[in-house]
Amino acid sequence: MTSATTMTAALEPEHSERLMRLAREVSFEAGTHLFEEGRHADRFWIVRTGTVALDLRVPGRRPAVIESLGHGELVGWSWHFPPYVWHLGAAATSPVRAWEFDAEAVRTMCAADPEFGRAIAVWIGRVVAQRLHASRVRLLDLYAPYGSGGLI
Repeated sequence: MTSATTMTAALEPEHSERLMRLAREVSFEAGTHLFEEGRHADRFWIVRTGTVALDLRVPGRRPAVIESLGHGELVGWSWHFPPYVWHLGAAATSPVRAWEFDAEAVRTMCAADPEFGRAIAVWIGRVVAQRLHASRVRLLDLYAPYGSGGLI
């Protein structure tokens, strides 16, 4: 993921500071699932240390790892859009320390302050766009006859 989608790059300092007031520090052992595809999305994380793999269920195969996330990166965006259901899965691939956020509290803060809400929405939108592109490339690499190839 590019640095343009990390919280510190995407949000103005006052918005980052405001969001961080809702953070609580958590840790996960390697192999721990943060969330599974299809489950309720009620929180999200920003990685402090370690790596988290995003994966997609593929019928008849092991989940396909779409992307690995590290320091400063957002884990989870489905909490921001109804019906608040995870579209991918995520698991720690090493010990992880992260900031965890309660989705409902952040959505409430966004609704109360339209400027803050817009900043969060633009950030999440950038993350979603980048992840969709990464998913496309990875799935083509895994399953297309000639991989992702280049654009013609």
